[in-house]
Amino acid sequence: MQTQNPFLDEMAKLTTAAMGMAQAAGDEAKAAFRSQVDRIAAELDLVRREEIEALKAEIAGLRAELAAIKGEGPKPGAAPADVP
Repeated sequence: MQTQNPFLDEMAKLTTAAMGMAQAAGDEAKAAFRSQVDRIAAELDLVRREEIEALKAEIAGLRAELAAIKGEGPKPGAAPADVP
């Protein structure tokens, strides 16, 4: 059974609006936190994992090229992932 109580109707609307505002505030806080973390990471000159992996692959290729120029050939079992 449903009643037509205007007080309860207004309370439900108020609660829904408050929940929406709380969610928006949470999203805003997350965005601000991420922004601060990105700023701090930029100030510390940190390197991303993808950049390190690309550099490892480039170094492995250069080592293989240098070994081929010297006539040694690549070392057995050496792979691009073996670069320290």
